[in-house]
Amino acid sequence: MPCSCFQSPVTKKIPRETLEKTERHPCYSFGAHHKFARMHLPVAPQCNISCNYCNRKYDCTNESRPGVTSEVLSPVAAGSKFIRVREKIPNLSVVGIAGPGDALANWPETRKTIELIQASDPEVVFCLSTNGLMLPAYAPEIVELGIKHVTVTVNCVDPEIGSKIYRHVFYQGRKYKGIEAARILLENQLAGITYLARHGVLVKVNIVMMIGVNDGHIQAVVKRVKELGAFITNIMPLIPAQGSVFENFSQTPVKALNEMRDLCQEELQQMRHCQQCRADAIGMLYDDRSPEFRSPVEKGRTCAGKELKEKAV
Repeated sequence: MPCSCFQSPVTKKIPRETLEKTERHPCYSFGAHHKFARMHLPVAPQCNISCNYCNRKYDCTNESRPGVTSEVLSPVAAGSKFIRVREKIPNLSVVGIAGPGDALANWPETRKTIELIQASDPEVVFCLSTNGLMLPAYAPEIVELGIKHVTVTVNCVDPEIGSKIYRHVFYQGRKYKGIEAARILLENQLAGITYLARHGVLVKVNIVMMIGVNDGHIQAVVKRVKELGAFITNIMPLIPAQGSVFENFSQTPVKALNEMRDLCQEELQQMRHCQQCRADAIGMLYDDRSPEFRSPVEKGRTCAGKELKEKAV
């Protein structure tokens, strides 16, 4: 039984084949998260923007939030791990690449991983998560690869607000700061979402709700990305990360979060079951089995605080 998002007018122009894949995607379909498992492959360690709510530690085995993983894999190692996991988790339906940096800041590794897995399992559903800075450059290749699900994090549609969220971006060999950095990022996000939506890709937009920063602006974000063809939005609470600029901020209250989701539901379908998964999460959304599949070295590792490199692109 499809979830309510499949009754939305947004779906009327989407091919049935894509909707059938979405019915097996636990992040895009509420019903699917009770039936199907996903696997995140951490093949993308580098990032090209600096968010004030992010700390790029990637080797803490006990922390569960986006950007965290116990290991970084090569495409070949990721392909091998996929085969091992598929044998143990028969309801595995989705392979996602969500960092621990940005999938498109590591595009050669991301693309190679996808190609290797497609060769071994043509039926698997792929999903990419990105900040969107490089979407205009790689969106045509994403479409060419047959990827139908892309998540883009868009925290604002006003560069002035963005300057409070992003410290800097690396773009075309230059480092930008402040409003200029936010403007470049925003323009590329919106252009990329437009291209993907027009080419049959279902775009989920993640929005981190930060009280006092962008909470009064989120409805405008949802309205804008809906206009561009976004399929669903996912308003997430801020998780204050130790060592980040926003480490002393309070976590977004559940009541405020749900009230915002209710308001935005009138504009566009809302995801309400997100677990803000690690970059190496495996299994059902509510049952992360990634520790079962870590290498012996990684199982014995403690939090060493190693940080990801930012990549100039």
